[in-house]
Amino acid sequence: MADATDMLVTLDRMLTAIGDVAVAVSGGVDSTTLAVVAHRRLGARARMMHAVSPAVSPEGTARVRSLAATEGWSLAVLDAGEFEDPRYRANPADRCFYCKTNLYGRIARETGVTILSGTNTDDLNDWRPGLKAAADHAVRHPYVEAGIDKSSVRAIARHLGLGDIAELPASPCLSSRIETGIAIDPAELAFIHDVEKLLSALYGAQAVRCRVRRTGVVIELDAATLESLDGARRAALSAEIATLPGGGARPIAFAPYKMGSAFLRLAAHG
Repeated sequence: MADATDMLVTLDRMLTAIGDVAVAVSGGVDSTTLAVVAHRRLGARARMMHAVSPAVSPEGTARVRSLAATEGWSLAVLDAGEFEDPRYRANPADRCFYCKTNLYGRIARETGVTILSGTNTDDLNDWRPGLKAAADHAVRHPYVEAGIDKSSVRAIARHLGLGDIAELPASPCLSSRIETGIAIDPAELAFIHDVEKLLSALYGAQAVRCRVRRTGVVIELDAATLESLDGARRAALSAEIATLPGGGARPIAFAPYKMGSAFLRLAAHG
């Protein structure tokens, strides 16, 4: 891994060459760090664009607003409109394509400048339909162009003094918790968020995902947290989850955390 100072020099040169930019910032470590780098290099020539929707956690939005105030960003908080798109709401395997199409289309209409994303080289190792939408809107990925992976992004964030942001766990949008083919419903996303907040508060889990499947609700946890839950604790937790808005009488199961387990590409494509 290259030194953080060297990586910043590369990014600074790239940003200077691009000029006016709009950074799509979600509140995660990748896009947030890129937004800081862009603003510190370009000043008012860098605008930050944050989309709010039922799929975006309030904590992510609060983080973006807080950093915008601290750093002096030009920040626009907008509704990208993906929930008005029936193709997105249907939750196909390429749902992310429709999400990003709406997002980048809205940013393009708002700014008319080069759009930047926080995609890093590790993201290229997976099937990501959102990258097709990015290509359609000529979005640039500075980390990818500079050969920067996730661990390097975290190193840059630490070098910049971004504190807890450098250690933020991966947290894709709430819609990623719903099994492919099950329609995206805002009330279901609110339930998912409530469950994950509850688990984090009770156990300080390093990884927690509330998956909504055709068979019911599956709570995925890191190995240490999962092992700490005996039968009685699981039963009590299941009962508490059932009382949350939207909990209902669905079966609740517990499983080890597995990245992207609600995504069923083969099933969705037949």
